[in-house]
Amino acid sequence: MDPRAPATINVSIGTAAVLGLARVPMAVAPTTAYLMLGGRCQMNCAFCAQARDSRANALSLSRVIWPEYPLNSVVERLAKAAADGVFRRACLQVTVTAAAFAQALIVIRAVKAASAVPFDVAFLPYGIDQVRQIVEAGADHVGFGLDAACERVFDQVKGGKWAHSLALIEQAAETFPGQVGLHLIVGLGETEQEMVDRIQWAHDRGMIIGLFAFTPLRGTHLADRPPPPLAVYRRMQAARWLIAHGLARVEGMAFGPQGCLLDLGAPLPTSGEPFQTSGCPDCNRPFYNEQPGGILYNYPRRLTAEETTQAVQAMELREG
Repeated sequence: MDPRAPATINVSIGTAAVLGLARVPMAVAPTTAYLMLGGRCQMNCAFCAQARDSRANALSLSRVIWPEYPLNSVVERLAKAAADGVFRRACLQVTVTAAAFAQALIVIRAVKAASAVPFDVAFLPYGIDQVRQIVEAGADHVGFGLDAACERVFDQVKGGKWAHSLALIEQAAETFPGQVGLHLIVGLGETEQEMVDRIQWAHDRGMIIGLFAFTPLRGTHLADRPPPPLAVYRRMQAARWLIAHGLARVEGMAFGPQGCLLDLGAPLPTSGEPFQTSGCPDCNRPFYNEQPGGILYNYPRRLTAEETTQAVQAMELREG
């Protein structure tokens, strides 16, 4: 292990349970090992528990608690879990701090030296050279947390330079085809048409699209904002799935005067797959946006026939 490596790393509580580091009840186990590095972020995204001005638990990200464990132990246990087929992928979330990028490179190399498990990294790069370093260190996918579907919402909840962000994401997708993911959050104030437009934009550039439902968190600036209505999220899931599979385009969908999606322009499969967690392969993010026993915005497993019927009905639109 590199002597400059961080002594500890944050591990999602579900991942920690699978690795034998914690004992917690789980309705569904994660199929990806989720790790986090960096600590409180220099950025100040209004929805994020790790934001600079957030008063949320320092060990939180979305609804999930991420306790710290020795890095050596995590790498060793992850390698065994991957070899046993328990984890099919690992994902490292990197916050923006002075040391986080350099430490992320070390963590990636350590995990890849110990295991052949596919490894994804979600971080905010300063430029294409940092993306290249992450890929060369062994990352299979690089995830960009654009989060906002349009500039208006981006300015309100994230700040920064919208045009620069889009240009860098486009450059990364062109430079590393098939290796760039885009994270989008439904419910930050965008219209449905703005979200579907951004999904189409990402798909046309070869990106993997991970869809999240906004989750209000105590201690964040948007703590009092409600999550998106289930009907809205189900419509966005359906649109994303059809676009990602090349079965529909935004131009063939119908929208109302307020940007509400009225018609998908193509039928959905009967499997319920559009309503499962979206993103990189084998990423199921159990209960990242929801509480066990509550409404599942993203199903972390296959849906039953009854659940599929309920999800389709929840969209409140006509198919085809």
